[in-house]
Amino acid sequence: MTRHTPPRPVDVEKLFPELMPWRRETLRLHPRTGEPSCYDNSVGGPLLWPAEEPWPVCTEEHYTFDDGTPSEAEVSLVPIVQLHQADAPGVAFPPGCDLLQVLWCPFNHGELFCPLPRVYWRAAGDVGAVHPTPAAPADAEENHVADPCVVHPEQVTEYPSHDLPNELATSLEQRFDRLEEETGWFYYHHLADAPGIKVGGYPGWTQDPVWPDCTSCGQAMEHLLTVASGEFDGSSWFTWLPVEDRPAAESDAPLFDSETASAAVDSPGLTLGDMGGVYIFECRSCPERPIDHWFDCS
Repeated sequence: MTRHTPPRPVDVEKLFPELMPWRRETLRLHPRTGEPSCYDNSVGGPLLWPAEEPWPVCTEEHYTFDDGTPSEAEVSLVPIVQLHQADAPGVAFPPGCDLLQVLWCPFNHGELFCPLPRVYWRAAGDVGAVHPTPAAPADAEENHVADPCVVHPEQVTEYPSHDLPNELATSLEQRFDRLEEETGWFYYHHLADAPGIKVGGYPGWTQDPVWPDCTSCGQAMEHLLTVASGEFDGSSWFTWLPVEDRPAAESDAPLFDSETASAAVDSPGLTLGDMGGVYIFECRSCPERPIDHWFDCS
């Protein structure tokens, strides 16, 4: 089944033409519990990893929630996202590559106390024999290991919320408030940036934005991937819950009594600092496309 975000309930650019230069396209992945193969797009599923290439491991210092003692034990990375270029409109793949693979160490790292991501780009046709995807480390943070999910990539238009420049936000504040009073639609929750796991577009911040600069060239990095704890929250579902996951129109049951809506909230089972997220950035100016990341939570 495909997933379709409902059309915006109002014409954002007609109401707020000042936002037109800030529009971006993002690819919502809409992960749902399933049994993806290593050849499929997935969240938390097996990867199309070459048999002759060692499975990546983390040897950096890490911690667990239960034990504050640091460890440098070598641990296998766990799959987070696999995405084929053919199903990723608008995503900038490096020349010669048509497969994006994102993994991370499921333990806590550094001052941010979050998983440590790694990004791989490759040509799927060059893989040949496939390396089995190993099980997650037995003592890994359970909430940092994604359950296998099939995905339903969907390109949608979004506008900045936390990334809206202060001067512009101030100039639009009264009109945002008037729209909410007249329609019930709150720009920041219902109309701006898409929630959930997504590629490109704006990061799904829960706190103030932190855009890293590339340590090699000094330029601001681009947002590659948001790994969020949920597909939507108690307010944003009104406009961001896909049509296919909504309760029947005639149903008077609460939203989360609907099996499809409940399954849509957090199918991968990730809890990142309550309802936070990990944001992965890349530098497209440097040939090796170095990455950086940030983490925040509610």
